[in-house]
Amino acid sequence: MKKDAHPEYHPQAAIRCACGNTVTAGSTVAEISVEICSHCHPFYTGKQKLLDTARRVDRYKKMMEKKQSMQKPRGGK
Repeated sequence: MKKDAHPEYHPQAAIRCACGNTVTAGSTVAEISVEICSHCHPFYTGKQKLLDTARRVDRYKKMMEKKQSMQKPRGGK
């Protein structure tokens, strides 16, 4: 087998986000820079905004409300 066929593994590689958050993980690269992480991503922070240019979401919600109001409670035996 060839020597040095595999890259060097760093068990404590630092992953640094642009927001300042640092996470350690195993990698073949000693230090990784990312633009966005789970600490600052809008989906994970709850600050996600839903863009609805065709008003489809509103139309869907309206349809579901109408469906719920039209349903009758079922009487069991």
